[in-house]
Amino acid sequence: MKKVGIVMGSDSDLPILRKTMDTLASLDIPYECHVYSAHRTPEEARDFALSARDNGFGVLIAAAGMAAHLAGSIAANTTLPVIGIPCKSTCLDGIDALLSTVMMPSGIPVATVAINGGVNAALLSAQILAVEDAQLAQKLAEKRAADTRKVLEKDAALQAELNG
Repeated sequence: MKKVGIVMGSDSDLPILRKTMDTLASLDIPYECHVYSAHRTPEEARDFALSARDNGFGVLIAAAGMAAHLAGSIAANTTLPVIGIPCKSTCLDGIDALLSTVMMPSGIPVATVAINGGVNAALLSAQILAVEDAQLAQKLAEKRAADTRKVLEKDAALQAELNG
Protein backbone atom coordinates (compact mmCIF):
# COMPACT_ATOMS: atom_id res chain seq x y z
CA MET A 1 0.00 0.00 0.00
CA LYS A 2 1.17 3.52 -0.74
CA LYS A 3 1.98 5.76 2.23
CA VAL A 4 0.43 9.10 3.10
CA GLY A 5 2.87 11.94 3.59
CA ILE A 6 1.90 14.50 6.20
CA VAL A 7 3.63 17.85 6.42
CA MET A 8 2.87 20.60 8.91
CA GLY A 9 4.17 24.12 8.72
CA SER A 10 4.73 24.27 12.47
CA ASP A 11 4.62 21.83 15.35
CA SER A 12 1.76 23.94 16.74
CA ASP A 13 -0.36 22.16 14.08
CA LEU A 14 0.36 18.78 15.67
CA PRO A 15 -2.92 18.50 17.65
CA ILE A 16 -4.87 18.72 14.38
CA LEU A 17 -2.60 16.20 12.69
CA ARG A 18 -2.78 13.74 15.57
CA LYS A 19 -6.42 13.22 14.52
CA THR A 20 -5.21 12.69 10.95
CA MET A 21 -2.62 10.15 12.06
CA ASP A 22 -5.08 8.36 14.38
CA THR A 23 -7.59 8.05 11.55
CA LEU A 24 -4.98 6.72 9.13
CA ALA A 25 -3.74 4.24 11.75
CA SER A 26 -7.29 3.02 12.39
CA LEU A 27 -7.46 2.10 8.69
CA ASP A 28 -3.97 0.52 8.73
CA ILE A 29 -2.63 3.13 6.30
CA PRO A 30 1.10 3.77 6.64
CA TYR A 31 2.20 7.40 6.93
CA GLU A 32 5.13 9.66 7.65
CA CYS A 33 4.85 13.04 9.32
CA HIS A 34 7.27 15.99 9.07
CA VAL A 35 7.56 19.67 9.99
CA TYR A 36 8.56 21.71 6.93
CA SER A 37 7.73 25.34 6.38
CA ALA A 38 6.97 26.83 2.97
CA HIS A 39 8.78 29.96 4.15
CA ARG A 40 11.44 28.87 6.63
CA THR A 41 12.51 25.54 5.08
CA PRO A 42 11.46 25.87 1.43
CA GLU A 43 14.23 23.61 0.10
CA GLU A 44 13.34 20.77 2.46
CA ALA A 45 9.63 21.07 1.65
CA ARG A 46 10.44 21.10 -2.07
CA ASP A 47 12.76 18.09 -1.80
CA PHE A 48 10.12 16.15 0.14
CA ALA A 49 7.51 16.84 -2.55
CA LEU A 50 9.86 16.12 -5.46
CA SER A 51 10.89 12.73 -4.05
CA ALA A 52 7.49 11.72 -2.62
CA ARG A 53 6.41 9.43 -5.46
CA ASP A 54 9.79 7.65 -5.53
CA ASN A 55 9.61 7.28 -1.73
CA GLY A 56 6.34 5.33 -1.87
CA PHE A 57 3.79 8.02 -1.14
CA GLY A 58 0.39 8.03 -2.84
CA VAL A 59 -1.15 11.14 -1.28
CA LEU A 60 0.28 14.15 0.54
CA ILE A 61 -1.42 16.18 3.28
CA ALA A 62 -0.16 19.66 4.11
CA ALA A 63 -1.41 21.60 7.14
CA ALA A 64 -0.64 25.23 7.83
CA GLY A 65 -2.15 28.32 9.34
CA MET A 66 -2.04 32.02 8.60
CA ALA A 67 -0.47 32.52 5.14
CA ALA A 68 -0.82 28.74 4.60
CA HIS A 69 1.32 28.43 1.49
CA LEU A 70 2.56 24.95 2.38
CA ALA A 71 -0.03 22.90 0.50
CA GLY A 72 0.44 25.01 -2.62
CA SER A 73 4.21 24.82 -2.49
CA ILE A 74 4.04 21.05 -2.01
CA ALA A 75 1.56 20.72 -4.90
CA ALA A 76 3.80 22.82 -7.14
CA ASN A 77 6.51 20.19 -6.79
CA THR A 78 4.59 16.94 -7.28
CA THR A 79 1.83 15.45 -9.39
CA LEU A 80 0.58 13.38 -6.45
CA PRO A 81 -2.76 14.43 -4.96
CA VAL A 82 -2.28 17.07 -2.26
CA ILE A 83 -4.84 17.74 0.45
CA GLY A 84 -4.58 21.00 2.35
CA ILE A 85 -5.72 21.46 5.93
CA PRO A 86 -6.11 25.14 6.79
CA CYS A 87 -5.35 25.57 10.49
CA LYS A 88 -7.08 28.00 12.79
CA SER A 89 -4.93 30.82 14.10
CA THR A 90 -5.53 33.58 16.61
CA CYS A 91 -5.73 36.30 13.96
CA LEU A 92 -8.64 35.51 11.66
CA ASP A 93 -9.94 32.18 13.04
CA GLY A 94 -8.40 30.28 10.14
CA ILE A 95 -10.23 32.12 7.36
CA ASP A 96 -6.88 33.47 6.15
CA ALA A 97 -5.49 29.92 5.98
CA LEU A 98 -8.63 28.62 4.28
CA LEU A 99 -8.42 31.21 1.53
CA SER A 100 -4.67 30.72 1.10
CA THR A 101 -5.15 26.97 0.77
CA VAL A 102 -8.18 26.87 -1.48
CA MET A 103 -7.31 29.67 -3.93
CA MET A 104 -4.81 27.80 -6.08
CA PRO A 105 -4.11 28.82 -9.67
CA SER A 106 -5.23 26.61 -12.55
CA GLY A 107 -2.82 23.74 -13.08
CA ILE A 108 -1.78 23.29 -9.43
CA PRO A 109 -4.77 21.76 -7.62
CA VAL A 110 -5.01 21.34 -3.87
CA ALA A 111 -8.01 19.54 -2.41
CA THR A 112 -8.95 21.49 0.70
CA VAL A 113 -10.85 20.28 3.76
CA ALA A 114 -12.43 22.35 6.51
CA ILE A 115 -10.44 24.48 8.91
CA ASN A 116 -8.76 22.03 11.32
CA GLY A 117 -10.26 19.18 9.26
CA GLY A 118 -7.62 16.58 10.02
CA VAL A 119 -10.01 13.62 10.12
CA ASN A 120 -11.52 14.44 6.74
CA ALA A 121 -8.05 14.87 5.24
CA ALA A 122 -7.20 11.34 6.39
CA LEU A 123 -10.48 9.95 5.06
CA LEU A 124 -10.05 11.69 1.70
CA SER A 125 -6.53 10.26 1.51
CA ALA A 126 -7.95 6.81 2.23
CA GLN A 127 -10.61 7.22 -0.47
CA ILE A 128 -7.94 8.21 -3.00
CA LEU A 129 -5.80 5.18 -2.10
CA ALA A 130 -8.88 2.91 -2.08
CA VAL A 131 -9.44 3.51 -5.80
CA GLU A 132 -6.79 0.80 -6.34
CA ASP A 133 -7.15 -1.11 -3.06
CA ALA A 134 -10.29 -3.21 -2.53
CA GLN A 135 -9.41 -4.07 1.09
CA LEU A 136 -9.10 -0.41 1.99
CA ALA A 137 -12.36 0.35 0.18
CA GLN A 138 -14.03 -2.32 2.33
CA LYS A 139 -12.59 -0.78 5.54
CA LEU A 140 -13.97 2.59 4.49
CA ALA A 141 -17.39 1.08 3.83
CA GLU A 142 -17.33 -0.60 7.25
CA LYS A 143 -16.34 2.66 8.94
CA ARG A 144 -19.15 4.51 7.18
CA ALA A 145 -21.65 1.84 8.29
CA ALA A 146 -20.38 2.02 11.89
CA ASP A 147 -20.69 5.81 11.85
CA THR A 148 -24.26 5.46 10.56
CA ARG A 149 -25.12 3.04 13.37
CA LYS A 150 -23.74 5.44 15.99
CA VAL A 151 -25.93 8.28 14.74
CA LEU A 152 -29.02 6.06 14.63
CA GLU A 153 -28.30 4.84 18.18
CA LYS A 154 -28.10 8.45 19.35
CA ASP A 155 -31.40 9.22 17.63
CA ALA A 156 -33.06 6.20 19.26
CA ALA A 157 -31.79 7.33 22.68
CA LEU A 158 -33.10 10.85 22.07
CA GLN A 159 -36.48 9.54 20.96
CA ALA A 160 -36.70 7.33 24.05
CA GLU A 161 -35.91 10.31 26.29
CA LEU A 162 -38.39 12.62 24.59
CA ASN A 163 -41.19 10.10 24.21
CA GLY A 164 -40.50 7.83 27.09
